[in-house]
Amino acid sequence: MLTHLSLSNTATTLLFTHDSHCFCNPLCFCSQGDHVWLELKTASEFNVPIGAVVKLAESGKVLVLDDEGKERWFSGKDVKKIKHMHPTSINGVEDMIRIGDLDEAGILRNLHIRYNETIIYTYIGSILISVNPYQLLPIYTVDQINLYTNKRIGELPPHVFAIADNCYFNMRKNKQNQCCIISGESGAGKTECTKLLLQFLTAISGQHLWIEQQILEANPILEAFGNAKTVKNDNSSRFGKYIDIHFNDEGIIMGARIEQYLLEKSRVCQQAPEERNYHIFYCLLMGMSADQKKLLNLGTAGEYKYLTMGNCTSCEGQDDVRHYAHIRSAMKILMFSDIEQWEINRLLAAILHLGNLELEGMNRNTKQSFLICSLFVLQVNSVDLGNGLTRRSIITRGESLTTPMSKVQASGNRDALVKGIYGHLFVWIVNKINAAIYNLPSNRSRDVHRTIGLLDIFGFENFKTNSFEQLCINFANEHLQQFFVRHIFKQEQEEYKREKIGWQHIDFIDNQKTLDVIVNKPMNIMSIIDEESKFPKGTDSTLLVKLNSLHSKSNVYIPPRSSHDPMFGISHFAGVVFYQAKGFLEKNRDQLSTDVIQLMHASRNKFLKTIFQGTDNHKHLTTLGKQFKQSLDDLMKTLGACQPFFIRCIKPNEFKKPLLFDRELCVRQLQYSGMRETIYIRKSGYPIRYSFLDFVDRYKALLPSSKWSMKEVSCGTGNYMSLGFERLQAFCRGRMVAKRYKMAQNHIILLQARCRGYLVRQDMVKRLEALTTIQAYTRGLLIRKSYRKKKRDEHLGRLEQQDEENERLRRERYLSQQDKNESLNDLDLVDNIFGFLPSVIAGQEGFEDLEEKREKLEESDLDDYPLSQEEEDDLARYTFPSFAATYFQGSVTHTHSRKPLRHPLLFHDDEVDILASLAVWNIILRFMGDLPEPKQYTQKSEPRNDSSIMTQIYDSLGKKSQVRMSSKTSVYESQKGNFKKMALLNLKHSSKSTGKVSDEILLGESPISDRPMSNLQKLHFIVGNAIARPDIRDEIYCQICKQLSECYNKNSFARGWILMSLCIGCFPPTEKFIKYLLNFIQNGPSGYAPYCRERLQRTSANGARTQPPSYLELEATKSKKPIMPPVRLMNGLRHTVPIDSATTANEMCKYLSEKIGLKDSFGFSIYVSLYDKVFSLGNGKDHIMDGISQCEQYMREQGGQERHTPWRLFFRKEIFTPWHDCTEDAVSTDLIYHQLIRGIKYGEYQYEKEEELGDIAAKHYYVEFGMNMSTEKALKVMSACVPDKLIKSKSGDKWCQQITTTHAKVYASNLILLLKEQLVNFARLKWPLMFSRFFEASKFSGPSLPKNQIVLAINWVGVAFVDEKERILLKRSFPEIIGVNTNRAAKLCGQSITLNTLQGEEYTLTSGYAEDVADLIVMFLNGLKKRAEYAVAIHSNDPIFLKIEKGDLITLFKDEEISEHSAWVQGRNERTNQSGNVSLDLIWIIPTLMKPSPEVLNLILMSPDQRREAARKVEEPDVKIKLYTLEEFSYDHFRPPAKESVSRVVLPKARAKDRIWACSREPLKLPLLKRICADPDMVREACQAFIDILSYMGDYPAKQAKAASELTDQIFFAAMQEESIQDEIYCQILKQMTDNNNRYSIDMGWQLLWLCTGLFFPSPVLQPHVQKFLETRRKDQLAAECIQRLHKIKRSGARKELPHMVEVEAIQHWSTKILHKIYFPNDTSEIFEVFTSTKAKELCANITKKLNLNASDGLSLFVKVADKVMSIPEGDFFFDYVRKVTDWAKRDKPVKDGASVSMPYQVLFLRKLWLNIVPGRDLKADLIFHFPQELPKYLRGYHQCTKEDAVQMGAFLYKAKFDNDRFQFVNIPKMLKELVPEDMVRAMSAEEWKKAIVAAYNKHASKSTEDVKVSFLKFVFRLPTFGSAFFEVKQTSEPGFPEIVRIAINKQGVILMNPRTKETLVTHPFNKISNWCSGSTYFHMSAGNLMRGGKLLCETSLGYKMDDLLTSYVSMYLPSVKQRTARYAA
Repeated sequence: MLTHLSLSNTATTLLFTHDSHCFCNPLCFCSQGDHVWLELKTASEFNVPIGAVVKLAESGKVLVLDDEGKERWFSGKDVKKIKHMHPTSINGVEDMIRIGDLDEAGILRNLHIRYNETIIYTYIGSILISVNPYQLLPIYTVDQINLYTNKRIGELPPHVFAIADNCYFNMRKNKQNQCCIISGESGAGKTECTKLLLQFLTAISGQHLWIEQQILEANPILEAFGNAKTVKNDNSSRFGKYIDIHFNDEGIIMGARIEQYLLEKSRVCQQAPEERNYHIFYCLLMGMSADQKKLLNLGTAGEYKYLTMGNCTSCEGQDDVRHYAHIRSAMKILMFSDIEQWEINRLLAAILHLGNLELEGMNRNTKQSFLICSLFVLQVNSVDLGNGLTRRSIITRGESLTTPMSKVQASGNRDALVKGIYGHLFVWIVNKINAAIYNLPSNRSRDVHRTIGLLDIFGFENFKTNSFEQLCINFANEHLQQFFVRHIFKQEQEEYKREKIGWQHIDFIDNQKTLDVIVNKPMNIMSIIDEESKFPKGTDSTLLVKLNSLHSKSNVYIPPRSSHDPMFGISHFAGVVFYQAKGFLEKNRDQLSTDVIQLMHASRNKFLKTIFQGTDNHKHLTTLGKQFKQSLDDLMKTLGACQPFFIRCIKPNEFKKPLLFDRELCVRQLQYSGMRETIYIRKSGYPIRYSFLDFVDRYKALLPSSKWSMKEVSCGTGNYMSLGFERLQAFCRGRMVAKRYKMAQNHIILLQARCRGYLVRQDMVKRLEALTTIQAYTRGLLIRKSYRKKKRDEHLGRLEQQDEENERLRRERYLSQQDKNESLNDLDLVDNIFGFLPSVIAGQEGFEDLEEKREKLEESDLDDYPLSQEEEDDLARYTFPSFAATYFQGSVTHTHSRKPLRHPLLFHDDEVDILASLAVWNIILRFMGDLPEPKQYTQKSEPRNDSSIMTQIYDSLGKKSQVRMSSKTSVYESQKGNFKKMALLNLKHSSKSTGKVSDEILLGESPISDRPMSNLQKLHFIVGNAIARPDIRDEIYCQICKQLSECYNKNSFARGWILMSLCIGCFPPTEKFIKYLLNFIQNGPSGYAPYCRERLQRTSANGARTQPPSYLELEATKSKKPIMPPVRLMNGLRHTVPIDSATTANEMCKYLSEKIGLKDSFGFSIYVSLYDKVFSLGNGKDHIMDGISQCEQYMREQGGQERHTPWRLFFRKEIFTPWHDCTEDAVSTDLIYHQLIRGIKYGEYQYEKEEELGDIAAKHYYVEFGMNMSTEKALKVMSACVPDKLIKSKSGDKWCQQITTTHAKVYASNLILLLKEQLVNFARLKWPLMFSRFFEASKFSGPSLPKNQIVLAINWVGVAFVDEKERILLKRSFPEIIGVNTNRAAKLCGQSITLNTLQGEEYTLTSGYAEDVADLIVMFLNGLKKRAEYAVAIHSNDPIFLKIEKGDLITLFKDEEISEHSAWVQGRNERTNQSGNVSLDLIWIIPTLMKPSPEVLNLILMSPDQRREAARKVEEPDVKIKLYTLEEFSYDHFRPPAKESVSRVVLPKARAKDRIWACSREPLKLPLLKRICADPDMVREACQAFIDILSYMGDYPAKQAKAASELTDQIFFAAMQEESIQDEIYCQILKQMTDNNNRYSIDMGWQLLWLCTGLFFPSPVLQPHVQKFLETRRKDQLAAECIQRLHKIKRSGARKELPHMVEVEAIQHWSTKILHKIYFPNDTSEIFEVFTSTKAKELCANITKKLNLNASDGLSLFVKVADKVMSIPEGDFFFDYVRKVTDWAKRDKPVKDGASVSMPYQVLFLRKLWLNIVPGRDLKADLIFHFPQELPKYLRGYHQCTKEDAVQMGAFLYKAKFDNDRFQFVNIPKMLKELVPEDMVRAMSAEEWKKAIVAAYNKHASKSTEDVKVSFLKFVFRLPTFGSAFFEVKQTSEPGFPEIVRIAINKQGVILMNPRTKETLVTHPFNKISNWCSGSTYFHMSAGNLMRGGKLLCETSLGYKMDDLLTSYVSMYLPSVKQRTARYAA
């Protein structure tokens, strides 16, 4: 048992018991200042002692001053009337559990003292006592909300917010529904208390959601229609309501539902004196406009009987006009349409008019005007209305009888109609509100929403006349009192008794007997009323007789005094109430007559029929009392399932006056509510309790560790702590245990902190050391890079100067030879178009180190070589007009036009092609001069974009392949142009059209055609689109032909034919249009027709280009001459080759071969170099000019100019044939020899030993200088052969000595040619990989490789798989390759090649060059077989011919090559040494020129199965790490297999055979995890997700292919919605990656796993298994990345949205690096790296750092989609928010069924919050953000400024725009809107503005543009509206404000301004704003006190911006708001 611990914190020397006072003699004990109790006898029933203070004590008398301010004298005989007061009662206590005088007097005085100090709240434990202050107190502000947030009861003074906070806390912590029961008399403040609770709960949710405001706005509407002024309460609720607020797991409000109980409908027709009807009637008449009232024939409230019965039409403190405006605003927020609001007003008007009808006998109306008004509003027939109100229809035996009513009956019938209309209207309004606020997500039933219920029900009522309504109200209060009694007293004491805790029983008032009499016992009062209501002859008198006969002997029921008395009484818990029985039955029946119902259904008013829908008296037989009882029973069940909180409201006086405390009234309320007993049980009880196990687990740390076992603790070791327990629970008093626990916790935390600090410091030392090392290396790298850049810039500067000089000379020559002929070939016109071209192209200069002697360059023409020509055809009928008439869309003609096209000329299926066609049309118009440049850019500097037009086109397409040159293929030094060999220099990429697939992905590009372009950029745009989109090539030609047809503008005509000639050189038309184009060209001008025809023939023969025209082509087009680029040979010679736009590498190689006499030309290729970048064009169909154009584009991207591009062409050996013979061609050998010498010099070919290098140098000396030896020549050889790094490591003298020594040993007898041949053969054998042709490829299937993205290397030895670092992954010689197949399949997404080897391997590779790979391998294999020297016998033969046995090696005789038609061959058997003929069917010809190894021979003789088995045995020893699977995890967590019949307990390993954890190709019928198999919804979603996984991995055939992003959405959608499915997705992906033999499928699985690990974390049970699965597969490319992503997602939290399409596309390209473009307000942009786990705050910090800004505070990222710009919350994942916004935009975008929607967007970085901004402090921020963002606001006239200020600012803006350009002064009048606020433009004339601005400009002419921008900002900074975001809105909440107001949100708060005068109407500081939210077209804000604060409702489509901006400012100013959920989430 526990000893009682005193909870009082006041020291005292006297002890007082809880039930008695110590009587004291005032002469002995009383002294001045003592506080005493006075026992005063009064006639009152509720007499309690009153407190007093002793003023004087002398001579046996005591003068006291009581609490009511009265002085009283007491003498010795009155000693018994004075009692000492306990110290706790002197000043009062916050929690009355601590009160010493535990009786009504002590409680009453405590409340009285606090009430006088305007402290209205007091605790009794967790119960709150609230005394109505009848005044507005300053304790309901936002500061108070923040103060009480996350606080326990008792930490702060009592407050209703503390109860709300603990409701919310318990709901989240205990996962249990809560309810708050507010009880008290009418006028005690229950409704206001409910509203405050709602305000706090919506504020604490912290989301500012529209649903929160909708819930709050339900109150004004319900109060208007359900509240009225009574004698006790000016805002009395005449109905009960229960508001159930729904929260999700995160504590965010999701919705609410309102239940209403027992509206007092009789008040509509009848009110007691000094009472009003419902508020809505008075608000309607006061708030409506005169025109609206006129439409409804309404007047003032005094004109209507229904509003004047109580002789009270106004209410003090009630502003009906403002209240009506709030009602209208609330209805808009709750989605009441304007029509619905008007119909409600019409019905209310009809009620008022009906009330004024005066009905007389014989069905006559004396007030015809009111009848007419009623008929107009109700839209019923006048005769029907008259009959319905004055006659009654009775159906008797199937016949209907109509009888007239008396005047009284007719009036009652009229009143019944009115009550019915109002009652149905009220129900409809409640349902309408619920429809708006109860839209919970239609999730699965398992997604339980927790609720907090607020019960605001009518208080106990006792009037002079009480009727049936009061009985129901008091009956409800009896139920609530019993709920309180049962929860506080009964259950508490029963718990102590059950736990066997010693307890003295507390007596309390139990109202169970009253409830039994009213509702529980048989024949109770409510059942008798219901029964009597059903009898046709039942009357109120018969009802009274039955009640008296059955309950007269009850102590609860009080019968009437006489038989004529219609009143009976009931003894309620709050006192006796007498009820007037008259009207009981009629009110209980609550029925309308059949005539009235039929009248309502016959109305033409649709709204009236709607609210009466379903009303039928024949079916609606349930009485009002029965309905109310059923509703009350449901309510009590709901409350019983919740954890309750109680608020007892006390009414201090009957006069509704502040600071007036009626002691008797308050004592009565305290007594019947049982407050004294409540305090006692709370004080004496055990408020803190735990279950036994929880208690021991929490506090066992306070015991010695040896006694931590549960057994020892339960046996009594708990004596160390002051606690006690008996059976099941541990009960605690006080907080000592918690304090000791906290003390121990603090010590542990301190120890942990010190340990962590030590470890962190140790780690920091290591990190600093590593950082220092990295910094040192980095500094060196940067310095070297800077030096190289400096040298390159100097070189480019010299070239630029040379170009300028050449340009000047060219112009001078042209001017001297100018011809005045104005024909089409006029050079002046051409120069205007191509004026940007230099006279010398940079690529034609340089590479001088290869030329020691200049030779005369010989020229030739490729026309010598016949090109493919089309047969001559009659083209006369293929005219362009006929084509246009046949194929053009709409009414478009074939002739010249300057108008934009509405649709393309030709039909296109693809939406992208349509958009591209329209964009190209605009560029063609601009190129030909038919359309000016975009106006918005004409006076604005274009932001620099260094990327090429082709790159931008692919970016705008959304393609991720870009034209980029990789430094990994570096072979040249930038300074000298010399070779520096790396193996992958001739890599063939997988995409011919776009080059290397980039790892970078650019996003958010705006259309590139909207910006101004140079002629070259326009040309690149047109041609680039044709290259990228082959389907629009005919469209482009048609557009050009259209513009050339009937074009009479000479300039446009010339430009058009130039454009035509350039396009023809780049891409051919389709077969459909080519003849029409030839006809069009043939009829063209003589200067261009032959030229274009020849180019078209060449382009058609050689195919389309992949790059736009280069500078060389533009120069050639200008002169119509061939291009003459120099090509360098490896022997130092240079040849100029005439080419055109269509020339291919094959043609150039053929020309060079013939030119230099090269016979063995195979393997020689054309290379293009630029600085240290190089790539091979091969010797095939690749265009020469594509390579040059690609170099120029790269130069542009690096910031240079195309004309300065120093590209070079080389002709060198790329690959040897297996049968290469150096003796066959001396020219070939010489070229290869010089290539080797240069490669050795620059490290391309490396030697391991210096001796070998010395030998090579000596041979080269002999080749160059013969036998004569000299040191000078030796040094030259050394510099030509030996790498520089070896020269530095070893002195030149030593190298000369070594060369001399080696040279002396050799070579008098050796010929020079022989030495060259020896070196070539040596290099071919030593470096086969260096002489390979490389192709990018991806392994689709086949045996495992370390990587799937490989490079295929083919050389004379065989085939090798190489990675990007030139490491050989696998190599197979030609004898080991037994099969090569190519195919094209949709599943493989392109061409593929399959290689079969002797080892049984079958590799399927995908590559864009699959056919080229196959052709090259087959050519080598066939060539080797023809020249083969060896074969092996695969069968034995008869001895007629050469005798052979299986396995014999046969040497073939080389008399002739083996052909396909040969059947026999001669050879020698190596085993028998015999020769003879042998059939080719019996032998296997080995494709090799060398003797095969025994391993190859053995493999040839094996069967395919034997080869695979042999390969498996070889591989098995290499497997060291066993791959981890989910087998172990499946035993405990996977469902049993479908066919399993043996229990795992009996046979644990039985399940292993089913391998449910391994890969399968069949869809699942049930999920893998057994814990989700019980839910059908989860089963369906999990199985569908598995099908989608199979589809993504290529293992499931689908009728229609889906996009990858669509599949990933379907896979992860359910997991993102339901956490329990997340493990299922992990298991399914890992299952499909286990024992999967399809490498392509595994690769796709890795992509899914990469996405999954970035979305959500596996559960703690599954996580270790996922970790092991990844760790055992670290060789895979993405394994380490997945592990890293798991760590990140665990640290930063799970994602909330599905992966963005960009993430999916990135991983499909095997890229984990995503680059995103960010736009700034000064029209610039930058690219930043974004990861899938990047949050907005991190990206903001990165941007701030890169821009070198001082701070990132106030800067934010914005996403622009369509016409909306939304801020990204700093805590959101970047791609989460982008996905959410784009999805939202897609939903609003109409699309065709099945069409995919692409939603372009931009990411902006802007200043959002203008805090601590001082112009000039951060210049970069001023120029990038502040100036461009503030300028538009100033020009729109949002700021208040004078005319002089405007002049000054105009001068600044002119200076910022034009700097020192004074020539623009004349344009100032035209550009005033860009210099002066728009509302001030007319303040002066344009010339006056110009004069003033110029004068001001001259004063500041010396300032720079940056200075004037800062000066502009400094001016605006002085204005109160600086940094504001402005919104023009329509407000409907404040009648005194203009309808259109301007809202400015800045650091000062929310400012409402008059847009016309710019005057401030009101300013709301942020700390005064209590709530705000936005809907689709509304924004709402509440400010000031929550009780009577101001409201703002405005109509605007930008509410979301205002909401977000206000939230950001408040969060910045009030950081405590951010920390609300710390305790809730605990």
